[in-house]
Amino acid sequence: MAGAMQNLLADLDRYAQAFRVFLERSTEHQSMQRFVEQQLPDVIASIGNGKSTINVLSIGGGAGEMDLQILSKIRARYPGVTINNDVIEPSASQISKYKEHVAQASNLENIKFTWHKETANEYESRMNAEKKTKKWDFIHMIQMLYYVKDIPATLRYFHSLLESQGKLLIILVSEKSGWETLWKKHASSFRLEGFCSFISSGDLPRMLDSAGMKYQLYEVPSHLDITSCFIEGDKDGELLLDFLTETIDFTKTAPPELKHQVMEDLRKPGCSESRDGKVFFNSSLGIIVIEP
Repeated sequence: MAGAMQNLLADLDRYAQAFRVFLERSTEHQSMQRFVEQQLPDVIASIGNGKSTINVLSIGGGAGEMDLQILSKIRARYPGVTINNDVIEPSASQISKYKEHVAQASNLENIKFTWHKETANEYESRMNAEKKTKKWDFIHMIQMLYYVKDIPATLRYFHSLLESQGKLLIILVSEKSGWETLWKKHASSFRLEGFCSFISSGDLPRMLDSAGMKYQLYEVPSHLDITSCFIEGDKDGELLLDFLTETIDFTKTAPPELKHQVMEDLRKPGCSESRDGKVFFNSSLGIIVIEP
């Protein structure tokens, strides 16, 4: 059955379902929120100094939950300043959800939103074709570097768009997380097919050092309840397994030996820990702040 395995991104509806279950069962957004509350104010402390307008670029903004929290911090730091927030997001349904969140939110005065249905690579190509170079005071890439074809080139390009006091914020899985253990061992068995590549916070310093970029690295603990993955026929568990392996219907399409190995590894200390009869996958995050 190995030939039947397909990358999860080939079915964006199923990807969205799997991602929804992931968010429900994980502390990812809470962990990001804690960073936004505690560390982000220092990160953005000088991005808008002396400016009447602050330009923010969100790469892979998704449904906007984290974007709106980031914007609220920028707005609080620079009251009365106009914020132009451009969002690069390839999924029409995510953009639609983002617009709903904006419509429902309060305290967005002075913030102007522009959405672009495109990938980071498509944005770069469009800007080059139009011979435009727009500079940004704050650029953020949350859990999206896995989906660009040339990561070092993408980092160099968006770094070149920073204003003199600007910052580039990147969030991705930590090298200390269970993702690192699972993917380093099994990525070659999953059907990535140009859809995505595995990268963790441990890969970034080498790329940034070779490009001569200055940066700070933060470790943010997070976990994911994967107990349902071990319950035969549990629909949410199956969706979580799809998300963990980037595979459509992993339970039914993976070769038995691969499925057995993955399920075994998911229980091991390198990936997870057991508490109170539940299994918690280590989904810790690495957050990198890059200087101009």
